[in-house]
Amino acid sequence: MSKNRVSIKNIIFIVVIVLMVIPQTRQKIQVALHTIIAKLSPNIQDSDALKQVSSYSWQLEDLEGNNFILNQLKGKVVLVNIWATWCPPCIAEMPSIQELYNDYSDKIEFVLVSNENQEVVKKFLKNKNYNLKVFTPLSQAPKTFSVNSIPRTFLLDRDGNIIIDESGAANWNSQTVRNTIDELLKL
Repeated sequence: MSKNRVSIKNIIFIVVIVLMVIPQTRQKIQVALHTIIAKLSPNIQDSDALKQVSSYSWQLEDLEGNNFILNQLKGKVVLVNIWATWCPPCIAEMPSIQELYNDYSDKIEFVLVSNENQEVVKKFLKNKNYNLKVFTPLSQAPKTFSVNSIPRTFLLDRDGNIIIDESGAANWNSQTVRNTIDELLKL
């Protein structure tokens, strides 16, 4: 009996490894794994340890070709997400960002930034049926938003304090995030 269990475990392990090697299934498996991880809510920063945005002088371009400077959002609650269409954790958290956007796009500002070709981003958004505001950078990101891995998401209060700074996939539509945003909007 135990030999049989070990054999089944080994077979399952080998199948997963093989599927990870095959390019057509690798991303799907990675997205599925990150989707499980993304069920967790991001961590809220301690009020004693809040950092502030170093500069709002980030020049961006939206998918329609309109120039945009992050400076226009000073004094507003802002969610900045740095991501890519090829990134499994980014893909995993996108549904929760879309759900949050559906409910809060008229209350807070969403700035999703990808340095990919805009046509690639447009195709991704269309295929996934997302209507998020996505921008490409025209200038170097301020030090605050320079990242080593994606996705990286920041929730800023009206004063530019970083309330959430999360690396990796997270559930952006969680009650924790919603409650945090609701509190920020009251201030």
